[in-house]
Amino acid sequence: MEIIEKKIGNVSMVALGGRLDVYASSDLEQKLNAMVDGDNVCLVVNLEKLDYISSSGLRVLLASLKKVRKREGDIKLACMKPHIKEVFDIAGFSQLFPIYDLEEDAIQAFNKK
Repeated sequence: MEIIEKKIGNVSMVALGGRLDVYASSDLEQKLNAMVDGDNVCLVVNLEKLDYISSSGLRVLLASLKKVRKREGDIKLACMKPHIKEVFDIAGFSQLFPIYDLEEDAIQAFNKK
């Protein structure tokens, strides 16, 4: 699993690649927890290069979403492949996360607040 982090203004970006399964979930959980603990509460997760997500991966994203919303922030998802979007739809997560086709749109959504 590949996790790339960057910052654009007040928005923290995380790009995920490969497989977000039970083995990679703990790495992502540590990364997102560190970001939120460091007061990065405007997060965009780019899923363009993500090939697979398991229930463990969904759990990590949900736990991070709850944590960041307690701090009045949000996690926006961007660039989902259709088969990843289908997993989010089936799990009911499409209603929990704002989802954008483009990374730039997700970033701009934070700037409109």
